[in-house]
Amino acid sequence: MKIDVFNHVFPIEFFDAAEPLMPGNAVERWKAIETIWDMDARMKMMDQFDDYCQIISMSQPPFDLIAGPEVSVELARVANDGMARICRKYPDRMPSFIASLPMNNTEGAEREIERVLDEHNAAGFQIHTNVSGIALDQPQFRDIFAKIAERGKAVWLHPTRPASHADYVNEEQSFYEIFWGIGWAYETTSAMLRMVCSGMMDEIPDLKVIAHHWGAYVPHAEGRFPLWEVRNATMGDGTSFADNLKKPMIDYMRDFWADTAMFGAKGASQAGLDFYGAGNSFFASDCPYDLVGGSELIASTIRVIEELDCSNDDRDQIFYKNSQSLLDL
Repeated sequence: MKIDVFNHVFPIEFFDAAEPLMPGNAVERWKAIETIWDMDARMKMMDQFDDYCQIISMSQPPFDLIAGPEVSVELARVANDGMARICRKYPDRMPSFIASLPMNNTEGAEREIERVLDEHNAAGFQIHTNVSGIALDQPQFRDIFAKIAERGKAVWLHPTRPASHADYVNEEQSFYEIFWGIGWAYETTSAMLRMVCSGMMDEIPDLKVIAHHWGAYVPHAEGRFPLWEVRNATMGDGTSFADNLKKPMIDYMRDFWADTAMFGAKGASQAGLDFYGAGNSFFASDCPYDLVGGSELIASTIRVIEELDCSNDDRDQIFYKNSQSLLDL
């Protein structure tokens, strides 16, 4: 069995609601990826894989980049109800979904958490790494994360960074697709570090976060964390953020969960597994973002996991046991 916990769809009713709010032919560009919105096409693609199902989540962009605080609440409702409809239609292939929130409307987001859990029992909540450029550790978002933790659900942390986010301060935009090619991994890593260094994870100790792409750059920064804590104290007033944390920085980073969506990169996948361990790693493909509608991402991710230096029990944990436990499937 294989449970794919991080892949994306667009309910068709969301397109109807969002198209008047989006620039130019944005919706038409999304519709060019047939398997992201046509669930019959998605099912045909998924039929290539035995004992395989998906826990679906919305694709980009975040609602706060589409609409203001009042309208984003309605967009979230339309999207989440559409996701629930898809899961009801394909319960064997898509047994649950990850809800999305109007993060630019704190009260609306809290209401949507309650509604989508009470009405649809969503698996958890996808939250992007910033809200219109605002970091997730800022006070206005704490109640949202606290409520998710209180309801016993996890956060799926997804990167977002626009092309207008330049890579160098003397430029006005990112060139060569760098903003997502490596920028999204930077975004994920930064969001994780802000959650830790701000004390947010101590404040909300039951919060569970699945970081996309096997924790992004975190496994590759493992050796930096102990020095980071000490050096930070030498660059200011002699105190460090670490003075206010309950445990070493690296321990918090290992507490995150992570998914296997690495686009078929075996070396980076092994690094992710070595850092997080099988118990904190969840199978995910990032379907359908390849050139053939998703099947190559699924196949290459399965192939990499089957080739990793780990036990068969580790592979079972990654492929389905962790997700069964998390999602109560």
